[in-house]
Amino acid sequence: MSQSDDQLLKRLLAMFEVEAEEHLSAIAAGLLALEQSPPRDRAQELVETTFREVHTLKGAARAVNLGAVVAVCHAMESVFAALKAGRLALTPAGMDMLHQGYARVRGLLDGSLVAGPDQDALVAALDAYADGREPPATPAPSRPAAPMPAEPVVEEVLADAPAPEALRVGSRPTLRIATSKVDTLLRHAEELVSARLAAGRQVSDLGGLASEAAERVRSHERARRRLDEVDDSPAARLLKQQGDTLRWLSGRVAQLANAGRQDLRILGKMLDSLLDEAKQVLMVPVSALLDPMAPLVRDLARAEGKDVELVIRGGDLEIDRRIQEEMKDALLHLVRNAIAHGIETPDAREARGKPARGTLAITVAQTEAGRAEIAIADDGGGFDVAGLRSAAAEQGLLSAEAAAALDDDAARALAFRSGLSTSGLLTDVSGRGLGLPIVQEKVERLGGTLAVESTVGLGTVFRIRVPVTLASFRGVLVEVEGACFILPTSGVERVARVAAGAIATVENRETIVLDGRTLGLVRLSDVLGLALARPNQAPPSHYTVAVLSRGGQAVAFIVDRVRDEQEVLMKGLGPQLARAPYVTGASVLATGEVALILNIPDLLAGAAQAPMSIRTMVAVSRKKSILIAEDSITARTLFKNLLEAAGYQVRTAVDGVDAWTALTGGEVFDLLVSDVEMPRMGGFELTTKVRGNPKLAELPVVLITSLGSREDKERGVDVGANAYLVKDSFDQGNLLQIVSHLV
Repeated sequence: MSQSDDQLLKRLLAMFEVEAEEHLSAIAAGLLALEQSPPRDRAQELVETTFREVHTLKGAARAVNLGAVVAVCHAMESVFAALKAGRLALTPAGMDMLHQGYARVRGLLDGSLVAGPDQDALVAALDAYADGREPPATPAPSRPAAPMPAEPVVEEVLADAPAPEALRVGSRPTLRIATSKVDTLLRHAEELVSARLAAGRQVSDLGGLASEAAERVRSHERARRRLDEVDDSPAARLLKQQGDTLRWLSGRVAQLANAGRQDLRILGKMLDSLLDEAKQVLMVPVSALLDPMAPLVRDLARAEGKDVELVIRGGDLEIDRRIQEEMKDALLHLVRNAIAHGIETPDAREARGKPARGTLAITVAQTEAGRAEIAIADDGGGFDVAGLRSAAAEQGLLSAEAAAALDDDAARALAFRSGLSTSGLLTDVSGRGLGLPIVQEKVERLGGTLAVESTVGLGTVFRIRVPVTLASFRGVLVEVEGACFILPTSGVERVARVAAGAIATVENRETIVLDGRTLGLVRLSDVLGLALARPNQAPPSHYTVAVLSRGGQAVAFIVDRVRDEQEVLMKGLGPQLARAPYVTGASVLATGEVALILNIPDLLAGAAQAPMSIRTMVAVSRKKSILIAEDSITARTLFKNLLEAAGYQVRTAVDGVDAWTALTGGEVFDLLVSDVEMPRMGGFELTTKVRGNPKLAELPVVLITSLGSREDKERGVDVGANAYLVKDSFDQGNLLQIVSHLV
């Protein structure tokens, strides 16, 4: 292939990537709509529409030489052709194969799957189904279908848009622009905010200079008048000439100051308009975020043995694409929680008088200027407040008496504590107790709020309120040990000066009383770990404090000085510092100084943490010991290398008997990782023996197996496993997270 042909193919692939995402979204929507058993006329319309999307995708794939995609699309096309002609009836098995075809194309395009015998079997099954023959068994997808990670695009309308009923694909001129380019333009526009702040500072300095010059002129005039009364010497005449020059300079400086203020007002209006228009380019319908949830909900529900209908409302509301990207993980956590913890199995629902099919509804609405609410509601069993109280007591977060005394709202708030979970089993979907804390952190980093409403037996609603677009915000500038930091104004309740004598000590913690409330008092420098700039300085008679609050919790932080409150433009710190403690971003001040933006929730959590004891630090420094029971040498070596690379001490056993000998031989292990199907003694039997031994009963057990049915997972719970992972969807990151959580 020549160089020009290679460049052409690269351009075609870039265009195909965008086009394929649109077709796949339409195919997914069509398949899910067909699965809802629509009326005959509507079903025929859906078949026709999805048929066209598959056909178009096949043609586009052929143009860029993606033969594997063409093969799967062709087989799916044959099924839709038979459905359209009435030669074939759509059955549940046939629908499953079409979903597998969709997932296969997704995997081929995002690089997670490659053509092979399993794909050939799927194509053969689709062809057999299209011919009306009993299809052969087909392998299930290796993981739930996920959206193809294509670089998103923005459609900018170049002509007046027609009426909504006249809109058709290709009916209006559009320009596809990679959002990386739009992000760059917007970033440059946002950087002008710093230039405006710097210009404002210069205009302010110029105004001060004009005032000082005017005062000098007045002083000179008074001196000259006194001299004129007694002297008409050449010195007096020279003084008069200097006064005339000084008045001219003063007037000129005043003119420049006035012109600067006027220019600054014009610049501010133009910049505000530019930023608003630039941000509108990144406003895209939230359906781009929600529509890919449908295949995920379907696959997760099937994996949990549940029947769940997803309802999406308000998908046409436009929200900044950057906010949608930040919210993606948070929404996935809530959807997983609703399916894993909220919605019951069909049998359980019918026993409670509910429809067998559960409902998960995601509703988006604009609540006020500049903010939107995303509500995730399920009609499941509601929060297990009793389980939360029990789990909090078992994990030592609260005493049994304190946990029992909590009301339902306070008990539900425990779900947002990191590591707390009511699930008795860790899986790929749930059980780590990290989902809701991650959701809360994501929402708060965007300047939003998270609330939960739950009724036992009726369901749960999570309400997320976030800004519609990212923008600059108001921040309080404080100085600590010679460095400048920014506290978001939304989290600063008040600032105050307190006398040193007003500081009291309660239970080894310093406190102050403000507005009749007793607040904990900490030094911001201590929380941030800053060294004292002047260690030998005498203690002051008064301290400056900033009271930070969130969710009813308030703490007073001692700072050296509160410098100002101003508009702040936040800049990210890059992937290397994505989770720097206590820091959420940075900003360049008008003086050119770089100030870190502090995270209010992190500061409040840091203020509540007691120093780590020497005994605890010694315990942490000891390597955790893990025993792996696995009869496959390949899997055994993989797990051993993975865990040793993560810093654990690992010993291996070839089967359950070998593992039991190691466990009872006097060596201490912190975790057992075991296969289920092994000679002599399997993982279920091994776990049962561990739970029956008083010395080993508390040992965490992780089962990793190819047995992925709901019955097998339930048996894992029954024998006492803490986590159950399926090899077909094995992810190294999941294993390391689970091990870290358990040990």
